Amino acid sequence: MQNLDIVLTQFINGLSGHVHLLDIAIETITQIGVPLLILAVVISWRVGANARADRHVAVASALSFVIGLALNQLVLLVVHRVRPYDAGVTHLLIAHSADPSFPSDHATASFAVVFSYLLATRLEKAFWFFLVALLIVFSRVYVGTHYVTDILGGVATAFAGAAATRIAYREDTRADRWVTHIL
Repeated sequence: MQNLDIVLTQFINGLSGHVHLLDIAIETITQIGVPLLILAVVISWRVGANARADRHVAVASALSFVIGLALNQLVLLVVHRVRPYDAGVTHLLIAHSADPSFPSDHATASFAVVFSYLLATRLEKAFWFFLVALLIVFSRVYVGTHYVTDILGGVATAFAGAAATRIAYREDTRADRWVTHIL
């Protein structure tokens, strides 16, 4: 499995460094992709046809993201994976990161949104967010900052966060009506 991870990571990262404009575009995606995704959730909240349901999913996305990141911190207590560029597996196109590689916070953030919309059966929005999330996580491997399995780890914590949120934060409960009304 580790060899496959290295091969896939090197293949994706090996695409970089050949077309300068593509490198710039993907570096931009890796830097601003998650904030733009969050902005899209906020905009979706404001212009959605079903305001209360859209607000519920936006809040669920935020909760899923926070829970997923908390899970990432727990994983970091046990797993200390060196970044692929520090291990000589990839070449880095952006500034280095001091924290461990596994799991990817960018994958957790972007897929927390995807899974929140998916679990709320907002399938069209989930699909569009999925495409954006794929682009974001691809960019993280392309620029050399993550292994492919770091991405998969982030997707797993995003799913766990979204599932926990789906269980604990139900639509049209007193708490949901209060939160979606004040925000």
